[in-house]
Amino acid sequence: MSIFRNQHDDYLSPIITNKKRLITSIKQYFPFSSFDHNVDLSLCTFPIADPASESRTLINYVPRDEAFSEIKQLQFSAKTLYSVLHGLVPSLETAIIDTDLGFPYFTTIDKLFNEGVNVPMPETFKEKALWRTILPRLVKGIEDTGKEVLRFETPETMDRDKFFWFRDEEFGRQTLAGLNPYSIRLVTEWPLRSTLDPEIYGPPESAITKELIEKEIGGIMTVEEAIKQKKLFILDYHDLLLPYVEKVRELKGTTLYGSRTLFFSYPSGTLRPLAIELTRPPMDGKPQWKQVFTPSWHSTECWLWRLAKAHVLAHDSGYHQLVSHWLRTHCCTEPYIIATNRQLSAMHPINRLLQPHFRYTMEINALAREALVNAGGIIESTFSPGKYSMELSSVAYDKHWRFDHEALPKDLISRGMAVEDPSAPRGIKLTIEDYPFAKDGLDLWDALKQWVTDFVNHYYPNPSSVESDEELRSWWTEIRTVGHADKKDEPWWPVLKTPEDLIDIITTIAWVASGHHAAVNFGQYTFGGYFPNRPTVARTKMPIEDPSDEDWKLFLEKPEDVLLQCFPSQIQATTVMAILDTLSSHSPDEEYLGKQMEQAWGDDPVIKAAFERFSGRLKELEGIIDERNANENLKNRTGAGMVPYELMKPFSEPGVTGQGVPYSISI
Repeated sequence: MSIFRNQHDDYLSPIITNKKRLITSIKQYFPFSSFDHNVDLSLCTFPIADPASESRTLINYVPRDEAFSEIKQLQFSAKTLYSVLHGLVPSLETAIIDTDLGFPYFTTIDKLFNEGVNVPMPETFKEKALWRTILPRLVKGIEDTGKEVLRFETPETMDRDKFFWFRDEEFGRQTLAGLNPYSIRLVTEWPLRSTLDPEIYGPPESAITKELIEKEIGGIMTVEEAIKQKKLFILDYHDLLLPYVEKVRELKGTTLYGSRTLFFSYPSGTLRPLAIELTRPPMDGKPQWKQVFTPSWHSTECWLWRLAKAHVLAHDSGYHQLVSHWLRTHCCTEPYIIATNRQLSAMHPINRLLQPHFRYTMEINALAREALVNAGGIIESTFSPGKYSMELSSVAYDKHWRFDHEALPKDLISRGMAVEDPSAPRGIKLTIEDYPFAKDGLDLWDALKQWVTDFVNHYYPNPSSVESDEELRSWWTEIRTVGHADKKDEPWWPVLKTPEDLIDIITTIAWVASGHHAAVNFGQYTFGGYFPNRPTVARTKMPIEDPSDEDWKLFLEKPEDVLLQCFPSQIQATTVMAILDTLSSHSPDEEYLGKQMEQAWGDDPVIKAAFERFSGRLKELEGIIDERNANENLKNRTGAGMVPYELMKPFSEPGVTGQGVPYSISI
């Protein structure tokens, strides 16, 4: 696939056996305007394959004008991420020798926040002051012993309500106002069926029956009525994950299912989880296994429900990180950056409009390829798809990604979370009115689109001015036919003929880099810092799946132990917590959407005035979001122990704040 490379392939090209050929390849792909003319590329280090040994370096080349500035190198949080990946994580692996060791008690998890973990200081951080300066939130010094301690800050969710992660209503709320609000969708057909080949994966019919659902909603309506009234919603990871179940189960210390989770919407807009279906395909000579779990008042069913939730949350965590986050923002933005540098001159107005949305993304992606999404890296070792993580991300791209649905309104409509309605203020009506991400996100989208509209209409006052712009046509052609070559013939690509077409395209690209990325990134520590709320891996199968007498006995006698064994190991959990803390952090000089005007924009009084209007709208939005979060009628925003939804608030202080929308994907 054009925007993906196999995790063992080179970043920019297939296997290249000498540096000269690699330099030639890079120069063909990037324009000389993307390089510093004084750089001697022959001195650069690139990922080279040795045909004999297949050994490679881990350095990903980034053109100089895509790299972090000197100030950013000193202050930017990517430096912290580098320190976590290359210093702290190896230290954790030294401190926690047994990689399979889980948490024996929930109090042991609490100690991560209260007492911390002693970590040996790596050679690269002999200066303790430097260590603490770079990782101030994570590494604490104990003066009397001289030891360095990794002690995590308590996430706001846990600080407000220690048992927030345990409640089913919070489980439902987080699908609308949590870290991954991009997966929940409306149920439009019944019965639920798989589209996978039944000869390979077993019977396609879901085990979630009409009778079961009607029983769970207390008989207040039939399933047909619930669907007609748009009351049933689903997290559906069944068909995406089921082909990987057998392969993932061959890996050490993990398991996998295909899953469906069904929710019912009450008049208040809150979602109540009704049923979880877990499926194992035919394997090892055994037929397909599927089981439905529901909330219960009986202890056995209640604990099975909690375990089933842990599996679904691990599925959602993997999908969030690999698809909603990495694929749809970091990865898919690269073709836009490359095409802009290759096809639009530095003076081109669309280049000037987009540059803030592209700043530092290539650099942060290179770092991710070195230690996060690389073979054997953090994602593969701590998330449930394991070594198939990038393959699964590629499959999701192939099956589900389409440019037009990256626009927020179209995304919501495609998932049944909104419908077109000419009488509604922006032409669409939300299916669940109290959908915090969508409500705030659409306001942010409108402000962004108006800014892009003002900008584009100033430079392209009539339709012919877009069609006659050769650079612009070449730019859009490259994005479609080179950046997304395997999808170049899809009928859903927007045409580029009029200023309105250009406005829609630019707004979508800008939204992905700003609002979309902020929604799935800066709440990572808030919602995932206490990992039982969002375990990244489920290590053990359900105790009811082909149980041995010993396993079933343990479950009946100590169900809490079985849940703790299912959760990530100590090294997996602490590694992910350290990464999420860093990824959720804003640097002191973060460049927030609409806050600072680019110098090129200020040179034109019309554009300057348009930007000031844009900035004013975003300041207004801050107050609107605060108002919504104070409205006690909005049950998905406010309540006892509940963290308000602030991820779409445009501006923020430095650090882990759970708010703030930067222009670009820079962490």
